[in-house]
Amino acid sequence: MDRIFLVLTLLLVGGGFFIFSSASFGLLLKAEGAFADTARIQFFSVCIGLVALFLVAHIPLSFLRKYAWLFALAGALVMGAVLVPGWGIAHGGAVRWFSFGGISVQPGEFFKLGMVIALAAWLAYLRRASVERTFLMFVLFLALAGTLFLLQPDTDSFAILLVTACGMYAAAGLPRRHLLYLFCIAVIAGSALFFFRPYVADRLTIFIDPDRDPHGAGYQLKQSLIAVGNGGLVGKGFGRSTQKFSYLPEPTNDSVFAVFAEEFGFAGTVILVLLFTALALRGLVLSTRAPDMFGSLLTLGCTLLIIGAAFLNIASMLGLAPLSGLALPFISKGGSAMLASLIAAGLVLNVSRASALGVSRVRERG
Repeated sequence: MDRIFLVLTLLLVGGGFFIFSSASFGLLLKAEGAFADTARIQFFSVCIGLVALFLVAHIPLSFLRKYAWLFALAGALVMGAVLVPGWGIAHGGAVRWFSFGGISVQPGEFFKLGMVIALAAWLAYLRRASVERTFLMFVLFLALAGTLFLLQPDTDSFAILLVTACGMYAAAGLPRRHLLYLFCIAVIAGSALFFFRPYVADRLTIFIDPDRDPHGAGYQLKQSLIAVGNGGLVGKGFGRSTQKFSYLPEPTNDSVFAVFAEEFGFAGTVILVLLFTALALRGLVLSTRAPDMFGSLLTLGCTLLIIGAAFLNIASMLGLAPLSGLALPFISKGGSAMLASLIAAGLVLNVSRASALGVSRVRERG
């Protein structure tokens, strides 16, 4: 396995748990035992995720490619099951979770992975077939995913999957004019969301003018910017954030970056952003070294899923993008997001391992 990508992942996971531990101190003022329960769940999520990473990194790529459609189908069925009345759990106006033994599971995180695996296998197989037919099937693929996500609703996750899928489509060598067609379709569909999903319009309005509703829709962004500003150059120090206790919504989830910025300042946030940037660049390098097109597209897709979520979360906390409900990979609360991110990293390491084995065999034959 590629040691650089592995080390970067472990640094983000280890540092992420350190950051999460501080952010979760804010739970001490809430229900009794909330801090201990949250920290324990996060710790076990990290442990299970690391085991999954190393297991996935050793699955034969041929197996993943052969049964790629099953991963997508299973993910779609579970996503659809969430919408069945009485099965899914509603929170914050959305129905995105199941509950098993008191532990919530968000199938959308794994659905994105399944779709990336299936899309990598499909594009590797069909990229030499009829170009127009390939584009039509690609649009149908996105329409299915979009329908399932928007019914929950989970616009942010679909946006990440859309960007990831388009990146994979372009990397497969298919005509770029198709992406222009898709962009036009996305603009029309996005415009329709403003009429049918009022919260989408609210997010954009607050993004443009955060002061319009500082105690309502703009509250989280205002408090996040206050936290970031309080951090200054080097921050207040570990555990010393004041915003996480009674001001900042979701300090262990959506807003964990704002807590980190308040405690470690500009210097700390630069280091964190550089780690994610290095992970992105290494993933792109590994994509070019993959043994085949399937491995290349799979590596690219998994890298884009991780980095897309990371930078959208960070940008939304800084007011550089509309607020999102996405978790910060490897850091935010959420067992499903943590497990999915580590599985995605494991898939990248799997391809790097297959590439290294191929080079080794060539040298042996030489």
